[in-house]
Amino acid sequence: MRRGCRLLAVSPATPPGRSPGNARPAAAVSAMDSLSSPGPSRPGDRLGVRSSGARAAATPWARFSAWLECVCVVTFDLELGQALELVYPGDFRLTDKEKSSICYLSFPDSHSGCLGDTQFSFRIRQCGGQRSPWPTDDGRYDREAPVTLQRERAHYFGYVYFRQVKDSSVKRGYFQKSLVLVSRLPFVRLFQALLSLVAPEYFDKLAPCLEAVCNEIDQWPAPVPGQTLNLPVVGVVLQVHIPSRADKPESSPLKQCGQESLLPAPLVLTSVHELDLLRCLQPVLTHVQTLWELMLLGEPLVVLAPSPAVSSEMVLALTSCLQPLRFCCDYRPYFTIHDSEFKEFTTRTQAPPSVVLGVTNPFFIKTLQHWPHILRVGEPKMSGGLPKQVKLKKPSRLKTLDTKPGLYTEYTAHLRRDKALLKRLLKGLQKKRPAGVLTALLRRHLLELTQSFIIPLEHYMASLMPLQKSITPWKTPPQIRPFHQDDFLCSLEHAGPQLTCILKGDWLGLYRRFFKSPHFDGWYRQRRKEMARKLEALHLEAICEANVETWMQGKSEVEVVDLVLKLREKLVRARGHQLPVKEGTLQRAWLHIETVAGSLPEDLQAVLCPP
Repeated sequence: MRRGCRLLAVSPATPPGRSPGNARPAAAVSAMDSLSSPGPSRPGDRLGVRSSGARAAATPWARFSAWLECVCVVTFDLELGQALELVYPGDFRLTDKEKSSICYLSFPDSHSGCLGDTQFSFRIRQCGGQRSPWPTDDGRYDREAPVTLQRERAHYFGYVYFRQVKDSSVKRGYFQKSLVLVSRLPFVRLFQALLSLVAPEYFDKLAPCLEAVCNEIDQWPAPVPGQTLNLPVVGVVLQVHIPSRADKPESSPLKQCGQESLLPAPLVLTSVHELDLLRCLQPVLTHVQTLWELMLLGEPLVVLAPSPAVSSEMVLALTSCLQPLRFCCDYRPYFTIHDSEFKEFTTRTQAPPSVVLGVTNPFFIKTLQHWPHILRVGEPKMSGGLPKQVKLKKPSRLKTLDTKPGLYTEYTAHLRRDKALLKRLLKGLQKKRPAGVLTALLRRHLLELTQSFIIPLEHYMASLMPLQKSITPWKTPPQIRPFHQDDFLCSLEHAGPQLTCILKGDWLGLYRRFFKSPHFDGWYRQRRKEMARKLEALHLEAICEANVETWMQGKSEVEVVDLVLKLREKLVRARGHQLPVKEGTLQRAWLHIETVAGSLPEDLQAVLCPP
């Protein structure tokens, strides 16, 4: 088994505690280009053969692309450091900067000392334009998936399975290699489960195993929201439910698929994306309220953890606290000093950006001392049967070396802590209640808290929509009224979050700060876009229900042509699923176009409605 690993490994080395994250020269990626670029573009091709041309939607890799962008293998070379050994499929194009980022982020840095197998994740910025066609159902997925699970447009997720084990036959005695799944989907639970099945097999059998796995993924059905899918891989069937906007919060995927005639699956995942929230947040349970506010306000936060696994899970758990609200700020579950955005994030010439950084190198304590919030967590510890909680500390108590666990911030929470929830969670942990029950309790609390905050905003936004009776067929529809923050704040007295949330505090102050955050901007833009589409759809329905022949009487040829062009434009937008209209409305719109165009001279008819 080990002999096979050595054939493809590029001199893996460095002892535990000396993981090579900081030791690699910048030229390492380009030096390995000859190994990283080859790969098949058809299921039958052999690894190491370069494909000609880019992947097209009609190729077998279209199904693979619905789930993954590519699979990477990163190894450790004694002279080069981390090196990209393989990219599969080989015709997927990564820029040099992306290759470098994947190499550095696929290994724990030298301060982590990870022995054995470990899993974690990272998120990198895509460099340059789109380089591979997206699957044909991509529009449908993003329309029907929750906003929190839509595909990333400008970033890649990297899901890593790293192995470092003793191997006396290797120089300096250690085998080190990472298998990385690169995707635009935030399906952390699914891809972690996939890696736990695939990576051990790959480390034993190498290239043939990886090729077979990719071919199996290329046979998977596309991820359609609302459906429960069976996904076969390495002799196991993963059964997953793809969340939909129509799903009720906190509903069970198993109950949702109960009416479907599916084959029983040996391995059922209860979620494709949700981590064990209670386990991830155990050391900060007493500060969940404060951290929720920091996430809501888009505050810069550094999470310093002992390993990439702890840092990435903490960052992903924190950014998921705002569901069903989309997290609109940048976040990096694992970040190193070699990252291409290091200078951008650490500069002192401007205010820290709205980003959540997960790091393991204590050097960041010194580099990011000017950041307003730093969360230092250690390895999980128990005290009296309970997880040891980090303390709230002033930033002035930060030390460059040997900083103790704690939340270092001057921030004072606007809302009072829910002591009853904290008591239930800690008592449940002490009595060893099922982890799933406690996680559901914590997740429901955060969901209801976010909903209580957002519902007044939704109600006020809905009041800005013109009344349907004011929309007439032959006039430009009225505009959506502007959002006035003072008017909204005045409305809170009789329609505020106090109607649905028991927490007391300075809700007005929290809203005022929220208005300055990227999350308000993201939420407002999305809601206004949806309302504009709804308004256009209502206008189209009004036109379709009107008597177009009566309207045509006395109209000039220019006015008739103008109506035809506008109806055709609306029809094109609606058929492209950009307008929420029914099929019957689309059919009536087309009949209107035929009726109106029929009154024009034949030469104009041929131009406007070609056969």
